[in-house]
Amino acid sequence: MKAEPAVQRQLLDLAKVDAELNRIEHRRRTLPEQAEVVEGERTLRERKDALVAVRLSASDLDRDVTRQEREIDSVRAREDRDRKLLDSGSVSAKQLTDLEHELETLKRRRSALEDDLLELMERREALELDAQRTSAEVDKAEQALGDATRRRDETLADLDTTEARRKADRERLVPRFPADLLGLYERVRAQKGIGAALLRARRCGACQLELDRNTVAEIKAAPEDEVVRCDNCGAILVRTLESGL
Repeated sequence: MKAEPAVQRQLLDLAKVDAELNRIEHRRRTLPEQAEVVEGERTLRERKDALVAVRLSASDLDRDVTRQEREIDSVRAREDRDRKLLDSGSVSAKQLTDLEHELETLKRRRSALEDDLLELMERREALELDAQRTSAEVDKAEQALGDATRRRDETLADLDTTEARRKADRERLVPRFPADLLGLYERVRAQKGIGAALLRARRCGACQLELDRNTVAEIKAAPEDEVVRCDNCGAILVRTLESGL
């Protein structure tokens, strides 16, 4: 394949643009900010789940407290009823003994219920503190996620801007090349990642391997408009004064 040396040298400009486009795409796939966003989303889900669990436990305790208070109120109502009967003086001696015994039993029952209620309220208070702490952790996780998302979006916007510029550069360069040369370049780039590279000091700029003497001799003997390629990676080798031929 033949191509004017000046046209071949312009392949280096195209390769430079393509290399930057590749770096942009790789950067977009491996953004540390994106990893932070994913981790932030996971952390936020965990914090929110923990907060829901605490609030559910608190709700269950609230029901237990209400039930306990109702039972205490019921015991007190029975105590009040029995005291009124005692104070009325209208009960027999046997009923008096039974009422006094029942009042003692109710007093012990109420005391036990009040102790249980106190324990429930202490647990409820602890859960409230836990809920406040977990809520603060949710707020912190939301802030961290928002910050990571903002930084990721800013970086992606910068990449999009740079990518648009490089694509515009590519569109300006592509028409300068003959169809056969451009086709070869694109095929090699699709297979190897780099379509063309500078031959510098007898070393391929694509695979970075030094060419052997026979290959160097063949390239040196080839006409300037001959399109030569690296035997190792297949990239088009662009010859300049830096090639050392």
